[in-house]
Amino acid sequence: MKPAGRGISTAVTAVAVIVVIVACVAAYAFSTASSKATTVTSTITSVSTSVALAPLISYSADAYAVEATSLLNGFSQSTGIPVAPVKSGGSFADANAIAAGAPDDVFVSSSLTAASSQYLKNLTAGWAIGFASDQLVLAYANSTTQTSATNNVISLANTATNSNATSDWNNFYTALVSGGVKIGISAPVQDPAGLRAWLVLEAAGYMYSGGNQQAYVSTLLKDQGNVTGASAALLAAPLQAGQIQFLFTYKSSAISNKLDYIALNSHVNLGTPSLGSFYSKFSYTDSAGTTKGAAIVISVTIPLSAVDTIEALEFVQYVVHNAKTLSSYGLQPFTTALLYSNAPPPAPIQALVSQGLITETGPLP
Repeated sequence: MKPAGRGISTAVTAVAVIVVIVACVAAYAFSTASSKATTVTSTITSVSTSVALAPLISYSADAYAVEATSLLNGFSQSTGIPVAPVKSGGSFADANAIAAGAPDDVFVSSSLTAASSQYLKNLTAGWAIGFASDQLVLAYANSTTQTSATNNVISLANTATNSNATSDWNNFYTALVSGGVKIGISAPVQDPAGLRAWLVLEAAGYMYSGGNQQAYVSTLLKDQGNVTGASAALLAAPLQAGQIQFLFTYKSSAISNKLDYIALNSHVNLGTPSLGSFYSKFSYTDSAGTTKGAAIVISVTIPLSAVDTIEALEFVQYVVHNAKTLSSYGLQPFTTALLYSNAPPPAPIQALVSQGLITETGPLP
């Protein structure tokens, strides 16, 4: 009986060993399967995330392409959201491209009108956030100072700047438009800077030529002293090369291109938002319609064709919080951003209004 007992004991032990081995194998298999499942899940999450983080596409006025790029890069570093290189041109040309179907998530414009239905058509969001202002100046390069005619204009400008006398400013503008020098003015239908240049000359005529808005405009056109280009930014190179002697452009653009410039009176340079009602006395009419004078406001909006709307809204919020960094470029960031709207903005924008970071200003032109 004892040998039989030992046999039973041995058999039980063997069975126990087998059970343990099977359990270990099962545990290993389960562990391996879990590990593989975890790996697959992680891979899917990664793929899903990369699809969601498509590069943010943007258009910007070419005069502010450097500033827009700075904001986009800061936004990307802060959030991890990739951004595509900014596409730039005259703001009206940019808006026409977007309206025609060019992909775009955010639009940084030098003109509020470009963000409206007049240019974006049915893709306008009906709102835009103004975050900084600029002013028009008369830029010139080293090559400009090579003739007596150009040096005379610069000298008259210095005299007028120091005295601020009406007669001195009139002498300056009269010499400027006499045909003795070539002035770069970009195409108004493509670039707001060109339209604004003509408004500046109208305001100057009103201020310094006995209320005659057309005094300097008509003389310049008669003497054929203006040279046209697609945008003020593209006219910087001809200015530096001496093909033109002066260029109406933005102060920030003159600074970024290391150009000298003649600063114009605040009632003329369109750079003071509080003078908006005065600027509106002047207007320019072309094939796109009639545009009234207004202070220069750099704004951002999200066209209705945007695909990455969540990321685009995050960028707009980033701009509101970080516009102050643009002062180093010669811009005048607003202490509180300005909301121009014909339609209720998205909830995140309304939240910024509630927080006092954005002020509701009025309708989009």
